[in-house]
Amino acid sequence: MEASDFWDEPETSQRKMKELKSMKDDVATYASLNTQFEDIETMIEMGYEENDASLIPEIEEMIENFERVYEGIRIKTLLSGEYDRNNAILSLHAGAGGTESCDWAAMLYRMYTRWAADRGFSVEVLDSLDGEEAGIKSVTFQVNGENAYGYLKSEHGVHRLVRISPFNAAGKRQTSFVSCDVMPDIEEDLDIEINEDELRIDTYRSSGAGGQHINKTSSAVRITHLPTGIVVQCQNERSQFQNKDKAMQMLKAKLFLLKQQENAQKAAGIRGEVTEIGWGNQIRSYVMQPYTMVKDHRTGVETGNVDSVMDGKIDLFMNGYLKWVSLGCPKGLGGDDE
Repeated sequence: MEASDFWDEPETSQRKMKELKSMKDDVATYASLNTQFEDIETMIEMGYEENDASLIPEIEEMIENFERVYEGIRIKTLLSGEYDRNNAILSLHAGAGGTESCDWAAMLYRMYTRWAADRGFSVEVLDSLDGEEAGIKSVTFQVNGENAYGYLKSEHGVHRLVRISPFNAAGKRQTSFVSCDVMPDIEEDLDIEINEDELRIDTYRSSGAGGQHINKTSSAVRITHLPTGIVVQCQNERSQFQNKDKAMQMLKAKLFLLKQQENAQKAAGIRGEVTEIGWGNQIRSYVMQPYTMVKDHRTGVETGNVDSVMDGKIDLFMNGYLKWVSLGCPKGLGGDDE
């Protein structure tokens, strides 16, 4: 790769600079792992020579850190999809259940923003609709960071919550559902033909904070693709034209993914779970009562530490999903619901 290649076009050069930085970071991480490995060997030899058992806790901590970094590199090698490096756009939609489901959507939104913050990623809300009493009816937000889509694509599907609802005076256990849609933020122009006659474009007043312009003009845009029923909307930009451009970009990305899935299904007969996402087909259950358990029904990965998961510690599920996909999505790993 010659230096002149980085300056052919602004967008292309920027993408290549990001790729170059990522490769440099990978090389630096590998060099750091080599150093850590040598340090661990030295500490073990010292422990044996001096017969010093007090070094064991320090060595164990060093090994844990080494394994954590090594696992991160290994998982990163599984991010080989065409758009895995891209930013991700997530949409959360509360299911039936009123305030309880809206509260569950808000909890999931918090979980993903915590995960993004831990990785140093930024979050930008594109559209949101608050619940009537509490929580969120729907929210669309963009997560900006390296490999954001590669990791977050594991979250596409229906998420199920079982708990004693704080909104239920009788204190009964209640089940709620929220659907999560994930797509890459594809900046380049996709080769997707869209017939304007097949679109319904609605404008409405933005509901979020944003100064005097927001809430006084119908700048928010909702686009419905009639043949597929796909709906995208954006209210974050300052003008109706900008919101329409962003919404069209999102629509093209969704149609592109749909086309990819259909082609893959015809060619290889991929599993139905990839496309048949609906209520009752949850990918993950979060149980808070009568016991605590979060379980991914595709991969079988589970943990009893619900609080940690809700604080954004969801890498174990993402890593489990990437491994599962790399093995060809084998059946029989998931479990039934309680």
